[in-house]
Amino acid sequence: MLTFYHSPMTRSTRILALLKELDALDRVEIRRVSIARVDGTGQADPANPHPEGKVPVLVHDGVMIRESSAIALYLTDLFPAAGLGPKVGESQRGAYLSWLAWYGDVMEPVYLLTAAGIDHPMARATFRGMPEVEARLAEALADGRHFLLGDRYSAADLIVASPFGFFRDSIPADPKVRAWIERCLARPATAWANDEDARAMAA
Repeated sequence: MLTFYHSPMTRSTRILALLKELDALDRVEIRRVSIARVDGTGQADPANPHPEGKVPVLVHDGVMIRESSAIALYLTDLFPAAGLGPKVGESQRGAYLSWLAWYGDVMEPVYLLTAAGIDHPMARATFRGMPEVEARLAEALADGRHFLLGDRYSAADLIVASPFGFFRDSIPADPKVRAWIERCLARPATAWANDEDARAMAA
């Protein structure tokens, strides 16, 4: 049994979109939980099994998977027919894993530190900064490919592009990166997940 713990307008929205992309919504129970938000609203939900009260969380037959990149990898391996993640042994598997790890290990820390106004030599030495993140994306897309792995949309695109849906003023100026972001955000599954969240927040 698959159970997905979700809070609208959070990082778990991208996993909701991924479940839609995978055509797996009928195979998962979605449980909406509250979380403590940055603006001071909300609170930790005792119904949420995440040890830090965060989302997203996926529970599969009693086993917990947390962190967006780990959940994306787990789900694309669990539902390989959708083709949203290269299988073990496929040539692009390494690049796929690298993009998922890069998002959580580099890109998100850089964006959070920048948003918080934190600049420190240790952070720059470890993660680099916004120029380097934007340059990495520009380099990856410089050959005109439509997605990070080439012409094939994957969960790596969904995860890496997801922050720009919330923070459109941070979209890089590079035209190929901007076009890639727009392609990713225009996916029907992403639009559906955002609409679902908007309705939930309005209710």
